Amino acid sequence: MQTAPPPAQTGWKARWSSGWRLNLLRGLALLLVIGISVSIFVFREQVRAMQALGYPGVFLVALFSNATIILPVPGVLFTSLMGAVIHPLGVALAAGTGAALGELSGYLAGFGGQAVAERSAVYERVVAWMRRHGQWAVLVLAAIPNPFFDLAGMAAGVLKMQVWRFLLFCWFGQLAKMIFFAYGGSALLNLISGFAAP
Repeated sequence: MQTAPPPAQTGWKARWSSGWRLNLLRGLALLLVIGISVSIFVFREQVRAMQALGYPGVFLVALFSNATIILPVPGVLFTSLMGAVIHPLGVALAAGTGAALGELSGYLAGFGGQAVAERSAVYERVVAWMRRHGQWAVLVLAAIPNPFFDLAGMAAGVLKMQVWRFLLFCWFGQLAKMIFFAYGGSALLNLISGFAAP
């Protein structure tokens, strides 16, 4: 006896699954680029003054930005700003290292059984993806700006991934992301300075 196929999704669920997610992500990426550009232009003199913070300042801001669990803190914006005034590769190394160490808070929350998002559908998807792909999921999720990396850290802790493996792949992913933002900030400041020059 054959069973009938499940009914097709209708309404907002169908729209969401048929391209809305991609458009939403594109829109968020565009807003991030616009926000960074406007910040660099408006605060260009203050950005130059940030040089005094140097690489230790970049490291600490990235560490504390990524140590917050589920709370959005604009660490990549600061990385872009600092990449505009001191050497971008050094900024990326300091920010990537600080960010990876900061992500230990999520890992430890999961390892200690305190995963705050345990019953959410998104968390369950992240756990399933982590079970299938392990450290490669950590690498990919750390490399792209997304609000779900805290969930990946918790999932890695819950799944008892070795802490050194989590840190290593998290560091590679964070470093790739911070290189993009640091060099992006440097290029934007050069472009803006060219337009703003008399």
